[in-house]
Amino acid sequence: MHLAIAGLTIEVTAAPDVTLALGPSAARFAVEPRTADVSVHASREPLSADISDELIFDSGGLWRLHRNGDGFLFRIFSSAFGPAPYKTARFANDFTSGTIALNAEHFGRNQPVDPLEYPLDELLVINLLGRGRGLEVHGCGVIAADGRGYLFVGQSGAGKTTMARLWLADTGTTILSDDRVVLRIEPDGVWMFGTPWHGEAPLASPARVRLSHVFFLQQSLHDRLEPIGAAAAAARLLASSFPPFHDPSAMAFSLQFVGEIVNTVSHSVLGFVPGPDVPQFVRCAGMDRRSQI
Repeated sequence: MHLAIAGLTIEVTAAPDVTLALGPSAARFAVEPRTADVSVHASREPLSADISDELIFDSGGLWRLHRNGDGFLFRIFSSAFGPAPYKTARFANDFTSGTIALNAEHFGRNQPVDPLEYPLDELLVINLLGRGRGLEVHGCGVIAADGRGYLFVGQSGAGKTTMARLWLADTGTTILSDDRVVLRIEPDGVWMFGTPWHGEAPLASPARVRLSHVFFLQQSLHDRLEPIGAAAAAARLLASSFPPFHDPSAMAFSLQFVGEIVNTVSHSVLGFVPGPDVPQFVRCAGMDRRSQI
């Protein structure tokens, strides 16, 4: 099967006893076979809790990252399956090829499975982006009816899903995601892509749009727009992004990338009261407004 996320095509093949399947969100990103940016192969294997590879990063939750020769090894866990990982993924140093091992103790023969099921699909894309391609951001992405692309940035609880639902009622609007989008710089501007990794609302679209304005969400008693300087905007954008923190070169790229974003795209702080008038307020406020830099 082939997936296209943020302009990156992932080819997944599998051993004869593995039946490939996609969940509802990932299925929206399925594409016809094409030249792939990364190829992975899945198989059923016995997996052990023991490991000698160097631990690079522990998420404190579902996954851990290890150095594996010249490449990397992700180990994915679930409390339901005990101390051994239920899945591992080995990737080359540039993340363009890899193998996925599904724990044979938990995955039966020909059991339908998505080898890249979250969080592995997101981890793969984040690391691909960190190699000079772009950045995943914690935000709600909207394509307005007039074709403008608006990004609403904020941590959990800032109002991203609320904003997405307000725009859903606006005729002709496409919601790229209510939680995570990808930004990439192309010769004709900054582009925003939808991802399969949505928030409370199951909103995920494979569409893309040229980014017109970045709004940093803030609680408010009334709808208001405030300017924000480039340095402060870059800091807030980076704090609401998902770079590969374990990789110094990827972090250096991410720092440079957010600087380019805030120096290219207009940005403001947006305080809003949830209501049907918010989309129109945003359209008027972001039409041609530039932040004070």
